[in-house]
Parts: sequence; structure tokens; C-alpha cells
Amino acid sequence: MAMAPSPARETRALPNPIRCVMTPTLQLFLIVSATLFSIGLLAALSRRHAIFILIGIEMMLAAASLNFIAFWRFGSQPNPPIGVMVAIFAIAIAAAEAAVGLAMVIAVYRHYRTTNVDQLDQLKG
Repeated sequence: MAMAPSPARETRALPNPIRCVMTPTLQLFLIVSATLFSIGLLAALSRRHAIFILIGIEMMLAAASLNFIAFWRFGSQPNPPIGVMVAIFAIAIAAAEAAVGLAMVIAVYRHYRTTNVDQLDQLKG
């Protein structure tokens, strides 16, 4: 035997007319992506330490992935998930880039005892 819901539950389920609901649009995703890419570019170009440069590159790759997902989401509906596949591929490439980049930074740090890229002008094989 099913019981009737209490009046308190019924009133909680009603929408609040004062609360504003923000629906994400393509413009919002593009603005967030452009901001993320700009911050990553600024970090990659203005920093002196190799770790911060790698972090900036990772931020730029994340912004590109966000663009792929946004354009796939707001494109025509009966399309294959190409944007998602490209974003997953970009995440895999970013993980490999981070691993190789950090290995190079550690190797350079062991030899020169610094991660400052301005002091690394004597790289010889």
C-alpha cells in the first residue's frame, strides 16, 4: 500500500521563482576556453621555471579540449562523438607530454641543479 507524500516534500519539489537558472551556451564555453588558453599562454611565455612552462602548456591543451567538446555538444544532434574522441586523444597526448617533460626537467635539474630556463644555455649532447 503506497503512502501519500507529505506536504513538506511537495513544497520542496516546487521550483523557486526567484532563483535564476543559468543555462550553458556555446559562447560561455568559448569564453571560458579563451580565458583558460590565455592564462596558459601567459604562464608558458612569462615564467622562468620549466615546471610552470609545462603547466601553461597543459592549460592550453585543456582549453583546446574544451573547445572540441563545446563544438561537438552544440553542433547538429545526430552526429558521431568526434569531439569527445579528439578530446580523449588530446588528454592522452597531454599525459604523455607531461611524463616526458617532467623526465626532461628532472634530468636537467640533476645536471645543472636549476630549473630556470634562462640558465640553461649550455645544453650539449
